[in-house]
Amino acid sequence: MATEMATVQQDMNRQDATAPTETAQSATPPTATATAPSATPPTATAPSAARPFVTEARRIVVKVGSSSLTTAAGGLDADRVDALVDVLAKVRSGGEKEIVLVSSGAIAAGLAPLGLTRRPKDLARQQAAASVGQGLLVARYTASFARYGVRVGQVLLTTDDTSRRAHYRNAYRTLDQLLAMGALPVVNENDTVATDEIRFGDNDRLAALVAHLVRADLLVLLSDVDGLYDGDPAKPGTSRIAEVGGPQDIAHVEIGSAGKAGVGTGGMVTKVEAARIAAAAGIPVVLTSASRAADALAGRDTGTYFQRTGRRSADRLLWLAHASTPQGSLGLDDGAVRAVVEGKKSLLAAGIAAVEGDFVAGDPVELRDSAGRPVARGLVNFDAKELPRMLGRSTHELARELGPEYEREVVHRDDLVVLG
Repeated sequence: MATEMATVQQDMNRQDATAPTETAQSATPPTATATAPSATPPTATAPSAARPFVTEARRIVVKVGSSSLTTAAGGLDADRVDALVDVLAKVRSGGEKEIVLVSSGAIAAGLAPLGLTRRPKDLARQQAAASVGQGLLVARYTASFARYGVRVGQVLLTTDDTSRRAHYRNAYRTLDQLLAMGALPVVNENDTVATDEIRFGDNDRLAALVAHLVRADLLVLLSDVDGLYDGDPAKPGTSRIAEVGGPQDIAHVEIGSAGKAGVGTGGMVTKVEAARIAAAAGIPVVLTSASRAADALAGRDTGTYFQRTGRRSADRLLWLAHASTPQGSLGLDDGAVRAVVEGKKSLLAAGIAAVEGDFVAGDPVELRDSAGRPVARGLVNFDAKELPRMLGRSTHELARELGPEYEREVVHRDDLVVLG
């Protein structure tokens, strides 16, 4: 397992050192088609770039919400899609920048064609709407980007695709190869097959994790809100927060949870959480409205800029921490807690005191201390029904009595992340 992780690390290090260049597909947008849908707002400071980390970014993940692409009644708004595509095509036209687009809108696009007046609450009808809407969404992007000679590649993900080592590596290589061949990846959650247990829940978090996966230099979150405010933006006396240096800067801010259009699942809470995840992984973030995308990507003072708060990491453990849903838990004794949390060791059967849940080998599980507090999360190597007879026993003893396949870790260090 360590060998596979080393391979992923080497692949990502090579990508950092020799990032691919754009091909001829990203020609300069034709002036007859290009528009400037997001002109500099009157309140912006100066037209020159104010955020060097933004202008210097080479690989950029852009996330757009359902409300910025569709009508409240459901169905794609072709003009809104074209306006966004105009901006993104212009950004990548010089061949120096790469764009990965994380796009919501599949379920919303499928509502009207299926005769639904609002987003359904049950998973089965959400999946049906996504099945219809995803094809319409990608077809619209394909046609719109074709005006600029840009190829589009669809990538649908679930949490299961990205928290497991081999799947994570394949997702990275697919996205990296699409970019190397001059295509623009359009990423979405695979709503047609995702269950409650393997859902990201919102595309803001998915975008933050994709930015980490592809080693992005910048994450831009676009919605129907032009930034984070220090209060309800609909009320007088509130003002936009231009820059966030860390969680302490917005600890006093009451953040709303509901979007205005009613066709998506996110809100300001999910966007701020996504910004926190990305910033902690060493990726700066700009949060603004889709109508100001051009200004945001040009580094102008629009929306809210989240500074990096952590170091860039090349492993997939960020996904395990933020994208996986534990299928059970393992209770650890005090020695095992110290070994896992402080010693950065693998979890052995000898340190496990209790097992809860119905999980199989490869599932994510929580590791809890004697007080029941989660201290770590990892991918377990045994089924839940196998573990009770293994508790408190050494690997040598297990191998002697049960067979050599039991002489291994219950959770390997490479598949384990300590929780904050």
